[in-house]
Amino acid sequence: MVMDINEIMSIIPHRQPFLLIDRVEEMEEGKSIVATKNVTYNEPFFAGHFPQEPVMPGVLQVEAMAQAGAVAIMSMEQFKGKIGYFGGIKNVKFKRKVVPGDVLRIELEIDKLKKNIGIGHGTAYVGDEVACQVEQFMFIVE
Repeated sequence: MVMDINEIMSIIPHRQPFLLIDRVEEMEEGKSIVATKNVTYNEPFFAGHFPQEPVMPGVLQVEAMAQAGAVAIMSMEQFKGKIGYFGGIKNVKFKRKVVPGDVLRIELEIDKLKKNIGIGHGTAYVGDEVACQVEQFMFIVE
């Protein structure tokens, strides 16, 4: 299932400048997602991080991954119209800088979903290089 930014915004409440995914390439509701973020010089965070060497903050890479996971979960009928929140993050590793011109490809899997609490893991890539890995996301849907 492919989704553009308008379809993404119909599922999660995030908006610019904090919407950090542009497109969903593949998705199996409640199970997995592949999404992308086209990182451009126009991103507001580059004005201060860092003006002489723009780098996408690691926490925003993790947030982009969480937003992708939220799309996969919030697409499920029982969660439509609700909001997903972080419950925890475990073992995050940053392996490569993400800079303007990069396309961040996010691959995230939901490992466990029970009632309104779930656990997943994911990796963000630039090309074939790992940019960021999260061993475990925990989320709560309200």
